[in-house]
Amino acid sequence: MRVMGVQPHILLVTFPAQGHINPALQFAKRLVAMGAHVTFATSMGAKRRMSKSGTYPKGLYFAAFDDGSEHGFRPGDDIEHYFSELRLVGSKSIADLICQVPKNGGPFTCVVYSNLIPWVAKVARQHNLPSTLLWNQSPALLDIFYHYFNGYGDTIKKNISDPSFSLKLPGLPPLGRRDLPSFLDPRNTHSFALSVNKEHIEVLDEETNPKVLVNTFDALECEALNSIGFF
Repeated sequence: MRVMGVQPHILLVTFPAQGHINPALQFAKRLVAMGAHVTFATSMGAKRRMSKSGTYPKGLYFAAFDDGSEHGFRPGDDIEHYFSELRLVGSKSIADLICQVPKNGGPFTCVVYSNLIPWVAKVARQHNLPSTLLWNQSPALLDIFYHYFNGYGDTIKKNISDPSFSLKLPGLPPLGRRDLPSFLDPRNTHSFALSVNKEHIEVLDEETNPKVLVNTFDALECEALNSIGFF
């Protein structure tokens, strides 16, 4: 994997939770196997909890960013405060990481970021680096979020409490109330996640050439993949 004779060095930034770290780490190994250098970055607390006994391929490096918390998010913590600090402190920490030319792999050539941290794309843009979203959930879910924020939000909000509600979105089969993410319901205590996903869509819309990576294949989710052709 070489672009114009330069070996890519990818900064892969992942949200500090096991369900994000594990798939991102497997993806990092695949990139290294293709010839890229990869620096895998997660929060300081999450990096400390990662296994030190694992063997990693040559070309895979590790870094940590500050998420504004000494211990990371714990049950009982104010989740909205945590996300606010993660964004505020994490943005500066990732910017510092980009500016400090790594000892291994040379300067970064692009940034890949996981769900729940859309602000990473903005940091990359500020440093003239292309970015790609690593979406570790179903592409159908990305479809739903996109259409929710592009014309279907009011319809969903008005009807989501109706057990018989059925929704037809472009490129997807009819969706019942139980097929929709629970935090689309304004009464859901995790409704803060809606603003995070709204920012994901806005960030992609702002890109001249938006890119999203999903872990699936055509035969499994053909309709959903065709529906997100706008990215």
